[in-house]
Amino acid sequence: MAELDIRQILEVLPHRYPILLVDRILELEPMVRVRGYKNITYNEPVLAGHFPGNPLFPGVYMIEAMAQLGGAVVLEPGEFSRKTPYLAGIDKAKFRRPVMPGDRLDMEVQMLRHKRSIGWVAAEARVDGQLACSAELMFSISTDPRLYGFEATVLHV
Repeated sequence: MAELDIRQILEVLPHRYPILLVDRILELEPMVRVRGYKNITYNEPVLAGHFPGNPLFPGVYMIEAMAQLGGAVVLEPGEFSRKTPYLAGIDKAKFRRPVMPGDRLDMEVQMLRHKRSIGWVAAEARVDGQLACSAELMFSISTDPRLYGFEATVLHV
């Protein structure tokens, strides 16, 4: 089981500040399970508006953090390591407790199944051992066009 610090996480995940939501990976069994955490600090950009005077880490950010951690279980190492995982579905999401500055969001993601470039994981996030959030997440793996020199296309509507 591998442990990854932030430098190694940056080599595996395509996310960057301010949306990178995984601070450390404690255990990683590729294509099986991963365990890691996100430290919630008062200076998170989203907390300035969610909510003034009562800062709470948004549920959608917890889902995103678990999805990013799930991306690590898929991307490192193997055939998908040069591809990009995209969140394709959220099922059975439950939010059980508020998460606020000073909390450490401990997350675990387990691979349920995968078929070609589609997969499903079960994810849980806890604070001090108490369940904060859980969900089943679906992902789709796609080739990252930047690897082949393509730039992102901006559509003007």
